[in-house]
Amino acid sequence: MSDLCLLVADVLVKSQLAKTAAPEIPQISYLFAADDLTKAQTVALASPQVTTGVEFGAPEFSQPGCQPQLAAQIGAAQVGAIAPSQQLATEIYAQEDNLIASILDDQRGSQQVSKVSPALIPNFSDIPQAQALAPRSGNQLYRQRLEALRAGTLYTRIASNSFYSAWSQATTKPSYSQWKQLLELEARAVARGQGDNRLSVVVGDSLSLWFPTQRLPEGQLWLNQGISGDTTSGILQRLSAFTQTRPDTIYVMAGINDLRRGHSDQRILSNLRQIMRQLHQKHPGAEVVVQSILPTRYAAIPSSRIRGLNQRIAAIAQQEKVSFLDLYPYFTDTQDTLNRALTTDGLHLNPRGYQVWQVALQQTESQLKIARYQRLTAAAVSGTAVR
Repeated sequence: MSDLCLLVADVLVKSQLAKTAAPEIPQISYLFAADDLTKAQTVALASPQVTTGVEFGAPEFSQPGCQPQLAAQIGAAQVGAIAPSQQLATEIYAQEDNLIASILDDQRGSQQVSKVSPALIPNFSDIPQAQALAPRSGNQLYRQRLEALRAGTLYTRIASNSFYSAWSQATTKPSYSQWKQLLELEARAVARGQGDNRLSVVVGDSLSLWFPTQRLPEGQLWLNQGISGDTTSGILQRLSAFTQTRPDTIYVMAGINDLRRGHSDQRILSNLRQIMRQLHQKHPGAEVVVQSILPTRYAAIPSSRIRGLNQRIAAIAQQEKVSFLDLYPYFTDTQDTLNRALTTDGLHLNPRGYQVWQVALQQTESQLKIARYQRLTAAAVSGTAVR
């Protein structure tokens, strides 16, 4: 389950802090220059420029003034390896202005949100064991993602403790509408700045939302479109948020919240079929991977029902010509319920649970790469074009 210079470079800043338990400064990957972002303005996203043969380490996004900042930060030798953008966007996108302003207004309250410059790396020297810190609530995660977006990056490309001072005190619970707006902004940023980089999209509910970014397979961009508590109906209605992106793979997991709310199997299956169909139609070059519903430890949601649903989801996936990833066996115990060692509450996953999921995703990614290579080889022989 790896930001809006959307990626001047992957910059690793080494700190000369005292050796007495001083935490490391996290790595921040900038996607766009966000100096002086205010309610009345947003950053102009630039045309991507990727160095040939380099998937990461070259700027996916670039902005005037970023190269000098980068030179001062990591040295001219490294900057010399980065291809400058040939065409810079100059249009200010009013819709993004309004969305960011709206989100910031809701989150600002009585406090003034400080401006963030991509030339400044957050200082964690006063935070014990900073590397172990990460958002623990939806309020905190939302605020971290917002701050990352304002700073010129996506949260999937930063250390888990980044922007601690901003999100650690977050108490305002974002609404479903605010989450949708934030995900739309992230998707639009990626759509304009993806360049030649591979992209995978994760779509789902809280299980997908909380997938640790450090456990996502490397070598590509990741866009997380999960919202806590969402149902198949909600997901179906917001697929258009990332229509303009060009993903290689789209991972979908949905249905558990429908079961918790008493929705019928037919409703779940009908919505999932429509989700598969829309994704297949809107992203014909992407591999759509529908993942099975995971087991739970809830007596009200029998394992037999989940297994039956998964079998029918697999059949629908075959009919709709999308892939099905059966995660269910990875997570069950001898009683055919969610393994206690992998969950926090009988439904959600703990770090071990996500580690298991990570293994499954890595295997799937490897298989998809092999399949792509075989298609390209076959296309080369036949002289046809394959994405």
